[in-house]
Order: sequence, then C-alpha cells, then structure tokens
Amino acid sequence: MGKTIHWKFTVILLIVGFMVAVQFNSMQKPEERDTRDIWAIRHELSTEKQYHSELLTEIRELDQTISTYKSLNETNAGKALSETVDNLYKQAGMTTISGPGIVLNVRPSAESVAFGVPITGISPDLLTRFVNELNRFKGISLEIDGKRFTTLSSIRDINGVTSVNGLHISTPPFTIKIITPTMEDSEKLYNFLSASTIRDDFYLDNLLLVIGKPEATIEIRGYKERFENQFLKEIPKGE
Repeated sequence: MGKTIHWKFTVILLIVGFMVAVQFNSMQKPEERDTRDIWAIRHELSTEKQYHSELLTEIRELDQTISTYKSLNETNAGKALSETVDNLYKQAGMTTISGPGIVLNVRPSAESVAFGVPITGISPDLLTRFVNELNRFKGISLEIDGKRFTTLSSIRDINGVTSVNGLHISTPPFTIKIITPTMEDSEKLYNFLSASTIRDDFYLDNLLLVIGKPEATIEIRGYKERFENQFLKEIPKGE
C-alpha cells in the first residue's frame, strides 16, 4: 500500500514539474507580437498592391507580345522580333535615352572647404543608401558620374575608391542624372528628395547634395559594357 502511494506521488510530482517547466519556458520566450500601428500595416499593404499591379502590367505586355507574334506572318515576325529586342535593350539600359528628369550635384560642403578638410570621395554605403531611396520610384533611369546604373550594376569599394560597374567615381564635385517617365514624376521626385533625410547623410560626410529643378529634357548615355550570355545558345539555321 505504501509503495503504491509513493509511486502515485512520484508521477504527480513529475507532471507538476513538467507543467512548471513549460510555463517558465513560455515566460522566458514569449511569442512575438506585431506591434505595428494601423498606418504601418496600410503602408505595407499599399506597397504590396503596387507590386501586384506592376506584375499584372508586365503580364499584359507579355501576352500582347505573344498575340502579336501569333498574328504575324514570317516576314513581319522578324520585324516584330527586332522591335522586341530593341525594347529589351532600352530596358537593360544599353541605349542612350532622353526625357524629363532632374540633375543632382554632389560637391564638398562650404564648411569643409573653409576649414581645409581633405576632400574625399563618396562612400559606398552612402551611395547605396541614396540609390535605395531612389528605388522608391519606379521606371526611373539613373546615371552616376557619367556611368549608367542598371539592375545589374554594383557599387563597390575598389582599393579604397567607390566604384560603379567597376569604374571609379570621381572625387566631388560630380553630377547624378535621373530620368523619370513623366514631368509630373520629376516634380514628385524633386519634392521627395528635397524633404528626404538623405541630404543630412551627405552633410555628415562633408558633402552637399544640390537638387536641380525638374527639366523637360535630360540625356543619359547607355551602358557601355557588354552583357555576358552564360545560358542561351543560338540554334543553327535549319534546325
């Protein structure tokens, strides 16, 4: 009889100890809660809806291209294919383009010049933050110090000098050109950059970001480097 009671008492203690351990672990590692307010969630939802809209636009454009190919004969199909290739070159930044936009000037701050602070180039981190700010706007074309910046471009530190596409960025002053789809977009970009804290980041690095007024026509040169084709192969004629 005593052994039975002792055994039951041991089981009860094990169960109670297990429950206490689970409760203690849950208190030490509480579930993370989403503490964002309603406006932060609405902003994220708006961003996702914008991405969804852009994807639908791209799908419609591809469907239209396929329909065009199907409706053309062999003679016109070659012309349509050539036009498609030209459009892809434009999207990849291989061609020189012009349109409405703004020109930015990066130059040493007046204080750094007055106090004789050595003028250094823009840092890769600062330039990357600046490009990320611009990526809030879709459909823009960018040229940094005469170097076309595309989705395949990279910003790196090479031997202590900031480089884009493997080419060194000049020591300030230098210019940054931005082309937008419409003049209205240029106005929005101008207002956004004028109110952005990115200008303070430039100032902390003894640099000034001077934002020019929107212009009706700005020219940006095409990407000079050739793209390397690693996967696609041309099919010999007759196959």
